Amino acid sequence: MSTDPLLTPFTMKNLTLRNRIVSTSHEPSYSEDGLPKDRYRAYHVAKAKGGVGLTMIGGSAIVSRESAPAFGNLQLWKDETVHWLRLLTDEVHDNGAAVMIQLTHLGHRSSSYSGDWLPTISVSAVRERAHRSFTKEAEDWDMDRIKADYVSAAQRCVEAGMDGIDLMIHGHYLDSFMTPFWNQRTDEFGGSHENRMRYPLEVIKAIRAAVPEDFIISARMSFDELRENGLGPGELLTVAQDIIDEGVDVISALGGAIDSDSRLTRMIPIMGMASAPHLELIGEMKQKLNVPVMHAGKIADVATARYAIEAGLLDLVGMTRALIADPYLPTKIANKTEDQIRPCVGASMCIDGIYTAGAAFCIHNPSTGRELELPQTIDAAKAKRNVAVVGGGPGGLEAARTLAEKGHTVTLFEANDSLGGQINIAIRAPRRRDLQGITDWRTQELKRLGVTVKLNSYVEASDLSDAGFDAIVVATGGMPKALEIPGGNHVVESWDVLSGSKRVTGDVLIYDDHGGNQALDLAENLAQSGANVELVTPERNMSVDVGGMVASAYFKSLTALGVKFTILRELKRIEKNSDGTFTAYLGMEDEAWEESRVVNAVVAETGTTAISDVYDELVSLSSNGGEVEIEALIHGREQSSIRNPDGKFQVFRIGDAISSRGIHSAILDAARVCRGI
Repeated sequence: MSTDPLLTPFTMKNLTLRNRIVSTSHEPSYSEDGLPKDRYRAYHVAKAKGGVGLTMIGGSAIVSRESAPAFGNLQLWKDETVHWLRLLTDEVHDNGAAVMIQLTHLGHRSSSYSGDWLPTISVSAVRERAHRSFTKEAEDWDMDRIKADYVSAAQRCVEAGMDGIDLMIHGHYLDSFMTPFWNQRTDEFGGSHENRMRYPLEVIKAIRAAVPEDFIISARMSFDELRENGLGPGELLTVAQDIIDEGVDVISALGGAIDSDSRLTRMIPIMGMASAPHLELIGEMKQKLNVPVMHAGKIADVATARYAIEAGLLDLVGMTRALIADPYLPTKIANKTEDQIRPCVGASMCIDGIYTAGAAFCIHNPSTGRELELPQTIDAAKAKRNVAVVGGGPGGLEAARTLAEKGHTVTLFEANDSLGGQINIAIRAPRRRDLQGITDWRTQELKRLGVTVKLNSYVEASDLSDAGFDAIVVATGGMPKALEIPGGNHVVESWDVLSGSKRVTGDVLIYDDHGGNQALDLAENLAQSGANVELVTPERNMSVDVGGMVASAYFKSLTALGVKFTILRELKRIEKNSDGTFTAYLGMEDEAWEESRVVNAVVAETGTTAISDVYDELVSLSSNGGEVEIEALIHGREQSSIRNPDGKFQVFRIGDAISSRGIHSAILDAARVCRGI
């Protein structure tokens, strides 16, 4: 038996977990028709295969039909869910892990304009900013029906063979009764602590009476709401004891609140924020409770997780985002290969992605959420080949890593003196410094796998075409896209500012026709250095491709720094003035009028233009002519197209060498293409 604190077994009632590592309840939005079908199951089975002790599914699985799914939620009010839950439960159990599911009614945290378009319900007539719903106050018949729905949903979980349920008593319907932040009632369910707890305790008592005694009931709750008119640790400790007395077996403890993007980042800290900010508070609460306590909150590294268990701060440690980045984290700990764990870099694509991309994805694990097409483990190639990768950005690094994992002989050529590509620019922003982990992990993996890395190697097509390579992957990236307007030559490129090669001061206009993090990094960088910044975009919203959690942190900072935000303005032209300043003319699409700004500099962020010269020259010499078969690509299968029978090698391009996209797209391209080589 392992002596590692993280790997020691732990028993809850009659359930013994093989270790202390938990993937806590979260919603990746992989459901189909509100059911945990094949994609959903494959995601959690991968965690079981990777060695997790307990995986908790259905973050915010809804119990009532009128609780409209806000982010791909499982719909536990459907009878057919039992079949799919049973399939998932059995396969997770077969791979050695336990499985529980979170039950909730979303209450105010949903929308009246989705699902069946029914009114949202909460304890009172309130509005949550995050989901923008105006609620009606729950009537007695609503409360009776929803309580019965909770009981029915719990019984479906028992029927499906699950090990337990996790009640969401935090930020949703049940919690709205408990906290004076939401509860404005004057009847027997409002006012005093006893009144506010009355209904949640009725629901818990009804569930406990309806499920077997050894069926585990967990409750996910905060121990400090960290908001005005919210509950603090004192009363929340009493809440915890109240729900334990009515049958809750485990507390899944948190800190903070979730009614806005900004508050959500305090509960689930993002890139650039402190690690494990609530661990000390939860450790104090654990000492006062007589049931097991688990906690998740940016515990992304093994050392912190191990300390939390060893120091007795927690019984079970939630490493949810770390397991999204690497579901084989527990196995790698057990195998003493912790250095091979793909790190969570906190980019929050797994959370913000459910709103921006329709599902949770990891910025640098392309398999997460795509386990059916791109399994978390890579199979060895049937025949070893000699492959060149041109470019050492995130796409090129992933291409080289994937190819080497398959057993190929790989040579990576990078024109610069370091690896990382555009990541090296992004990490100049302190807020995004953790992205360095994407480069560092892959650099280390390339060494382990024996990849030949040639820095300061600017290669031409002629250097590659006769070098004996069976395949060539072009990952040459892109360069800043020129702004083609009158006076566009006066624009300072964003890369030059972020890299430090050019310094701009005074009044600065930043024009963002990209919508990503880049312009926000620019604005923060310049404002912190003393510039007066105006951030202008032709979009109707700022930074449309940046998720709410990440954006909220930027906008708080930029507002404090005095940055001015201007939407719905195109940059039409720029003129240089005799005193060295510039006049930037702004307008609206298809409108004749203009307004002007006199500034010391105009900086633009407009994406990239592909660097494709090497690829363009290799295409006619290749056997596939650069062709990619889409179905094979999506499933990581072999590319068999022959357009030139005389070609001696295949050629593919990935990432920004195709078009301006992002880190995840480049890594996904690499994984798909290279699994088929």
